[in-house]
Amino acid sequence: MSRPLTILMDEHRIIEQALGSLETCAIEVDGGLAIERAVVRDYADFLKGFADAWHHGKEEDILFRRMVERGFSAESGPVAVMLHEHRQGRELVGRIAAVGAGEGPVAPEERASFLAASRGFVPLLRQHIQKEDNILYPMSARVLTPEEFEKMLADFEAFERAAGAVGTRDRLSAVAEKLVAAFRPDEARMAAGAAGGCWSRG
Repeated sequence: MSRPLTILMDEHRIIEQALGSLETCAIEVDGGLAIERAVVRDYADFLKGFADAWHHGKEEDILFRRMVERGFSAESGPVAVMLHEHRQGRELVGRIAAVGAGEGPVAPEERASFLAASRGFVPLLRQHIQKEDNILYPMSARVLTPEEFEKMLADFEAFERAAGAVGTRDRLSAVAEKLVAAFRPDEARMAAGAAGGCWSRG
């Protein structure tokens, strides 16, 4: 596996842990736990800053663009599906972020919005990651040359330098670690979700 794809897959593992944590948090909130805005803000911070801007940014600006240059369509087919799911995810994360951005106690309708968005987002991104790891990334490895992947690695480094302040990745990874410590992912639910299982309160 080329280094750029390994980088993206390593990022997937961090995102999966955060998704497992969000799933646990939402299940506990659904069971009666009072949700704190600061916690919701942390989830939104990680999902917007790392999963989307940092990770999806590299995919969209570099990997997917290179695949389109090699003949893949941005309007139909696997790349188009991934782009569509990125857009779907942004809409759901936006709803989570809106709850985190509010003030005072979380209102019942905000709690409902957080739960609905979380229930939509977790399985969406889990399945999205499976498609990339098992279909899209191997497909890219078959059509792109070693020289293209070498250039992609330099592009990744330039992207990350431009993406934010030094330490952005470490800061966002620390946010994920804090959330995972507070709301432990359930390995069985994560495995079922990755295999296409539905949301469960169990």
